[in-house]
Amino acid sequence: MRRVRAWWILIAAAFIGLPPAATVAAEAWPAHPIRLIVSFSPGGTTDTLARLVADKLGESLHQPLLIDNRPGAGGVLGAQIGVRAAPDGYTLLATGLGPLVIATGLSPTPPYDALRDFTHIALLGGPPAVLVVPNESPIRDLDGFISYARAQPARLEYGSPGVGSQSQLLFERFAARASIKVTHIPYKGAGQVTADLLGNHLGAACTTLTGLSEQIRAGVIRAIAVSSTQRLNDFPGVPTFAEEGYSELTSTLWFSLAGPARLPREIVERLNAEVVRILRQPDVVERLRRDGIDPAPLKPVGLTDFVRTESARWTPIVRSMRLGAD
Repeated sequence: MRRVRAWWILIAAAFIGLPPAATVAAEAWPAHPIRLIVSFSPGGTTDTLARLVADKLGESLHQPLLIDNRPGAGGVLGAQIGVRAAPDGYTLLATGLGPLVIATGLSPTPPYDALRDFTHIALLGGPPAVLVVPNESPIRDLDGFISYARAQPARLEYGSPGVGSQSQLLFERFAARASIKVTHIPYKGAGQVTADLLGNHLGAACTTLTGLSEQIRAGVIRAIAVSSTQRLNDFPGVPTFAEEGYSELTSTLWFSLAGPARLPREIVERLNAEVVRILRQPDVVERLRRDGIDPAPLKPVGLTDFVRTESARWTPIVRSMRLGAD
């Protein structure tokens, strides 16, 4: 009996010496599929970038990343889900400037804090915005757009991926400078914008180049101006806003990979290294180039500083323009 009792004491002591279950789980990460929340609908830039990275990231992590599209409120709904998730590396978020920065500047009581409530993992890059019209439209260039809008104030409707998206911000800045009144039609993502443009149900749209690049190439949607610093090699016939006298509209709509606050450092660093490696692969570089995306890899600390800088840049602009007040 004493020998049996002694064995139980030794077994108990061995278990006491084991690391906590949470530590074991963290060391084994990822042990099962990862949920990747995309805060916009399928077909838009966020979704496209998320799926491109998720496929390759799943291969390197030996676990699939399951895309969960949660559109709404300019990306805020998806971001809120990401904020509330457990910081265990099994819920990640594909987000960007709109949900992280612009949305927080829209409300006197922001739904979250872009720096305090997120772990910023990797910058995915982003395309310029593009102003487009249906191919059947009589509008041929930016001057024509302005003349058309002035001839019928508020009758011309333009779509964007949603209230609080950077595309809306950029267009509203353009409208203010050009002294035109155009009615904003918010969508839940660029995919729906494209469908209504192709159906000639929408007079114009301002959204990311990614979601419209193939239609522009095919000539079924006409690009009027793009927010890149210079004309894009793949779209040499599309002038920049800067060329047309709107240099303040030079902007990239960036997107990133994030997670809830307090995500373990080991997981963050591994994800960052994998994403940076993926974005440097020749096939990925070529795929992104076609949409005017030039990835700029950053370490997590650098990305956090970048979000802080972008917040300081855009928040005063958003508040001064009363963005979203249609």
